Amino acid sequence: MRKTLLRLSLIRVLTAASFCAASYTAPVFAQQKIDFDIPPQSADAALTEFAKQANTTLLFPYELAEKVRANGLTGSFTLQEGLLQLLRGTALAVQIDATGMLTVKAVNELKTPPPRPPRPRVNDDIGFSIERIAIVGTRSAPRSVVESPVPLDIIAGDALQAQGSTDVLTMLAGVVPSLNVNDQPINDAASLVRPANLRGMAADHTLVLLNGKRRHRSAVITFLGGGLSDGAQGPDISVLPAGAMRQVEVLRDGAAAQYGSDAIAGVINFVLDNRREGGYIAGKTGQYYEGDGESVQLQANTGLALGDGFFNITAEYQQQNATSRSVQRSDALALTETGNPYVTDPSQIWGALDVGSDMKLAFNAGMPLDDHTELYFFGTAARRAVDGGFYYRHPHTRLGVFSDPESPENKLLVADKDGIGQGISCPDIFITGANVLDNPAYQLIADNSTPTGANCFAFNEWFPGGFTPRFGGVIKDGSLFAGIRGELNKHWLFDLSGSVGYSNVRFRLENTVNPSLGDASPLSFSPGAVSQVERTVNLDFSRFYDGWTSKPASVAVGFEWRRETYGQIAGDEASWVEGPFANDASRTDSAGFSVGSNGFPGYQPMSAGHWSRHNWAMYADLELHLTEDLQVATALRGEHFSDFGSTLDGKINLRYVLNDVISFRSSLSTGFKAPTVGQSNVINITTAYASSGLEDQATLPPTHPISVQLGAEPLTPEESVNGSVGLVAFWDEDFYLTMDYFNIRLQDRISTTSAIPLTDSDIDLLLSQGNREADNFNAIKFFANDFDTETQGIDVVVNYRFDVAGITHALTTSMNWTDTKVKRLSAFPQRNRDGEVVLVPSLTPQRVRMLEDNLPAVRVTSTLKQHWQAWSLLWRLKYYGGFYEDHVDAAADMDINSGSMITLDTELSWHYSENLTFALGASNLFNTYPDRNPYSEVVGALYPPTAPSGINGGFYYLQSRYDF
Repeated sequence: MRKTLLRLSLIRVLTAASFCAASYTAPVFAQQKIDFDIPPQSADAALTEFAKQANTTLLFPYELAEKVRANGLTGSFTLQEGLLQLLRGTALAVQIDATGMLTVKAVNELKTPPPRPPRPRVNDDIGFSIERIAIVGTRSAPRSVVESPVPLDIIAGDALQAQGSTDVLTMLAGVVPSLNVNDQPINDAASLVRPANLRGMAADHTLVLLNGKRRHRSAVITFLGGGLSDGAQGPDISVLPAGAMRQVEVLRDGAAAQYGSDAIAGVINFVLDNRREGGYIAGKTGQYYEGDGESVQLQANTGLALGDGFFNITAEYQQQNATSRSVQRSDALALTETGNPYVTDPSQIWGALDVGSDMKLAFNAGMPLDDHTELYFFGTAARRAVDGGFYYRHPHTRLGVFSDPESPENKLLVADKDGIGQGISCPDIFITGANVLDNPAYQLIADNSTPTGANCFAFNEWFPGGFTPRFGGVIKDGSLFAGIRGELNKHWLFDLSGSVGYSNVRFRLENTVNPSLGDASPLSFSPGAVSQVERTVNLDFSRFYDGWTSKPASVAVGFEWRRETYGQIAGDEASWVEGPFANDASRTDSAGFSVGSNGFPGYQPMSAGHWSRHNWAMYADLELHLTEDLQVATALRGEHFSDFGSTLDGKINLRYVLNDVISFRSSLSTGFKAPTVGQSNVINITTAYASSGLEDQATLPPTHPISVQLGAEPLTPEESVNGSVGLVAFWDEDFYLTMDYFNIRLQDRISTTSAIPLTDSDIDLLLSQGNREADNFNAIKFFANDFDTETQGIDVVVNYRFDVAGITHALTTSMNWTDTKVKRLSAFPQRNRDGEVVLVPSLTPQRVRMLEDNLPAVRVTSTLKQHWQAWSLLWRLKYYGGFYEDHVDAAADMDINSGSMITLDTELSWHYSENLTFALGASNLFNTYPDRNPYSEVVGALYPPTAPSGINGGFYYLQSRYDF
């Protein structure tokens, strides 16, 4: 089979039926007229030229087209008109399916002789259309779902947006059952950048691509990641505008040998729109059934001609109000019942965060330089402001703010402004009653008109009912890709590209204090920021060799260089400074107040800095057919990192076509995930819930002296062995099935250890070694190659499209079963109560269960879309299996074993005209909630926060779209 360069895509056999794809990653169907100039010639050459001039994707039977002579085509035509004219009177004809997809077939294969008139574009893709092809997972030719030798999902941009969510991450999780995304109501920085888990792996085990190029990871490290993603530093998918996507390709297979670090669970490739004319304006608004969480989203897209190329740009803006699925905490309720009128209800809020503004931009451009080369560039930019909650600070018990941590009795912390033992003395106030506000000694210091009251200060004067900090931040994200690709001497294809990606998160705290500053403390802080910068250069070469086997063999080689820089920026001075009332165990006159903005102490100048590493890789791919029916693909990648050394990984895929219907596929690969620069260097302190209540936990790099004291060692890469085997049953474009079993064995997984309590002797020893900050820690965690896991599962996807009574139905059912087992745990030395040093597992039993059972073992998504004249109706049924939650990661015997759950989404679309469409929809139509939290009174969460279905209930929305 000959090969032709078409805007740097290849024409290759895509299915067992010997279809050929001329792919330009352009709109699948367009109403606009296009100028054509094609002379009469053989149909294979004419269709190739047609795809080139139309900048579109076209499937046709190559062998038959070689034997057919096509008509000439000169003038301005739509795609349908042009193909009809080009093929009139030949043995070939064009078929248009219910989605508007164009496929050239032999006349005698057409199911209905006349093509159906196209419908408007809005939400018109009704499933995983077989005509769609993907570039992910191969450096050979693009592939369809059924032709791929590894599990692959291709989701059209319109199908992705046919749901209530405005966030692309939630949208994707709604249609791919093997991808799980939990809400993160109160989980430190993970609330700002939610982790996504593909095939039961952590958030940084999935590689994210944009137009086939590696995207940078987020600056956020999920110190509290719900167990599974603790310590992960994955990409931030939510910064990508959903309206800019032509399609999303999800490769559910290990691909580290092809793409490098992180591609253990799979790869998600976001393909940007590349239309060169037209566009749309869209709006969506909705709210939850509870009457909260109101949201509004505006989208705009336009395509422009850039010479003979294109420039496509999309902008999105959205806002969403917070929700509350909370009850009053029992300790706050008890305080109210004593007569304290200052306690808010609820004192602590669990629900969706408040998104004040979320702006996203994406552009995609390409311009041919000559007949053989093309210049391309694309990028994204985003800015999001988010605000959420933290844990409630009880005015009697919160250590370091209200309660003295050094007192064996429950003693109120009081700041003596003129110094302990000097001037006016402050009374000791013991919290023995139900309400300290009624204590006469407290009333003495609370009366600032007296000398004692003016000199003595307790934070109960500011927060008589306690307080709950507000935690949020501003996320800025941007990326830019540019390159040139083309053909060398009619044999080799090349692609030279460079990119830079940037992520910055600046944190913000409100309604809290730096207790050590006393009444000089501000109430809002900027505790610092984190950043991630990645620069990448790629050079790829590929070609086809005829004569080796019955079909051309594909060879690809390449080189990659990447530099990563992680930065930690100090907070404002008030967020970290050690004020005059700071706790100091070495002093008898210490006031006992904790240091730093309470809830998230600011990054100190000594912990600020930038750390970098670089790596380079060389790789080679070979794909060939050993026989007419047996295809083999291999990949080998060697990579060297400046901070820990080298790694070598390989992969082999097999695909065997048994007959016209059944084909088998399998893969075996090794993979790795390099420790990130952030994991190796970050220092962070946060307030977390533990078995004894709130405590300040420090997360430290493994090279920190305190970590080393507790047995930490430098991080090494995670290493995996991935295997899969599956089958594809393809009866026709309207009915096909894929079924795949996978097994992932992952060694030396990088995570944070469970919190290690520090004893007084530990703190004394660390202080004597010069680690002054140890006095401020209740417990520490550090990054380690903690444990080994084995994850196995089955993915099943069934697609069936049929017509009944003039209504077109498209049914897609996807099922995922995933099971993870922890096979090995590291152990670290720790002193017990008797002072003896014993080895303690790095993870608590609850943390192990979170890794194994927090995600539902079974998820099923079944989508039915129906078309009738100007109406479309979508139904999406979701099943979530039961799950386990260690409530608030406290390891405090608050185990939740929640049952399964079913939700139903629906959307009714009315194509008012060719350009204007309205849609009314509901996510979780019947307002179904997970099982209630049996420990809701502890911290006020009405439902388990990690419920895979979410905790907010039903959401209804209205949207409109105008195409031009």
